[in-house]
Amino acid sequence: MALTPGLPRIVEFSIDNQLITICAFDNNEAEQSLGKKTVNIIASGPSIADLTFTELRHAPTIFVNGSISLIEQYCFTDIVGYVISDANFINHNPEILRKHYSGQPLYATLAVFEALAATQPDIIRTYYDAMRVLYPVDRPWGVKANQFLFRKLTFKRTILNKNKALAYFSTDPNFVIDGSHKPMAIGVSLNITCGFVEAGTVAYVATQLAFSRRASIINLYGIDLLNSHQPRFYESDHNSMPSKLVQVMTDRIVPSFNLLIDVYKQHGVAVINHSPISKALFNGLD
Repeated sequence: MALTPGLPRIVEFSIDNQLITICAFDNNEAEQSLGKKTVNIIASGPSIADLTFTELRHAPTIFVNGSISLIEQYCFTDIVGYVISDANFINHNPEILRKHYSGQPLYATLAVFEALAATQPDIIRTYYDAMRVLYPVDRPWGVKANQFLFRKLTFKRTILNKNKALAYFSTDPNFVIDGSHKPMAIGVSLNITCGFVEAGTVAYVATQLAFSRRASIINLYGIDLLNSHQPRFYESDHNSMPSKLVQVMTDRIVPSFNLLIDVYKQHGVAVINHSPISKALFNGLD
């Protein structure tokens, strides 16, 4: 029996006295299945600027954070997801959603939706049917939440503010947890209906989403890591959002992806890193 606590299946936001309901992700929804297709996840590393998207733009594609801005230059015909896990992205880059988001399937944490409700409520009001909540398994409220804005969320159960050690989920069949890893436990989700595991990058969340949605091959682009001191491909030197990838790259990101690659391979799903900058960092990514 799964140890994962019962996460709310819907959350309600009060926006200008209108009650807006957003459903949580559920991989049992027929429309969530990717039908064993090959999926491309486009991250935001500087190497994206060197890519030719001619052969990629017609494949099922998941964007993260600012990579959705690529739709201005390229005509992607099969956008199957857009993932945001950190509310800081909403607060630092509000113009990206205003300009490029038009109802693509959006998967985000409660903290992200909270930030949207506070700063761009019209987006939620218009496109809530295309949105799904993703929960970090060990801290369901989310990533970088602003507790002052908690009033925007009408669903206020104690579970949302209770954090649990990742090791708590080590016997849950929905997760594979390496509690022996130092300096902290790492893990990967087999079904993010029950929550995702963090690793310090939104691309890790998007990869777990693609697996949970039954992709057969997951191609990763723009996960560079080693050049994180440079602006993301959609930023410039004067407006780049601070990056913490350097601090967590060795301790969390690389070992987490190595765990994910091995676990998903055992389940018949290949994960392939196409970044010329970082591909040598990960085991099995050729």
